[in-house]
Amino acid sequence: MSLIVSSHPLACHYLSILRNKDTDPTSFRTTTNKLSQILIVEATKELPLKPYPLSTPLENTQGKCLSEQIIAVPILRAGLGMLDAAKEIIPNIQVGFIGVQRDESTAKPESYYSKFPDLSNGHVLILEPMLATGGSLSWACEKLKHSGAKKITAICVLVASPGVERVNRDHSDISIIAAACDEQLDDRHFIVPGLGDMGDRLFGTD
Repeated sequence: MSLIVSSHPLACHYLSILRNKDTDPTSFRTTTNKLSQILIVEATKELPLKPYPLSTPLENTQGKCLSEQIIAVPILRAGLGMLDAAKEIIPNIQVGFIGVQRDESTAKPESYYSKFPDLSNGHVLILEPMLATGGSLSWACEKLKHSGAKKITAICVLVASPGVERVNRDHSDISIIAAACDEQLDDRHFIVPGLGDMGDRLFGTD
């Protein structure tokens, strides 16, 4: 497994806005979208291309287009905050969904929903904003593999070292792209310093 932490100045700028407890839900959603686009570009910079003929206003030449299907799979509900960014910049994207909730007393994932397009010939981008213990992402990777996925990249706003270690142990073939890696979890298994509950801050719930 490889962890890539974005060094882009805009990623640092937008993440700081998300960390700020005074950022309101509307600004939080807008900033999440902007940061997600940066991370998605980072995650897709080595996608394979295939040539095709095209004509410019001046002459015939050769264009290039993506040669593999990209499938975005947000982990509900917080992953929905990253989905629009993926749909805006990736052509012909397909979308699947995984519903996983964390038992707050045990921090273990509990599944409640999943639905995917054909995964067998695509590159799956899991949209999981917060990688804390790694339980939800590890479970999602297992579910996707059992459903036919062969190439998976996880895109996270923020990760914690314990979660990265868990995913590396369970799925050494998965790459993770993130804006930052925090070292610790608190006694509720929240990332610290972190940014709080991503879903609550996206949707203005408590």
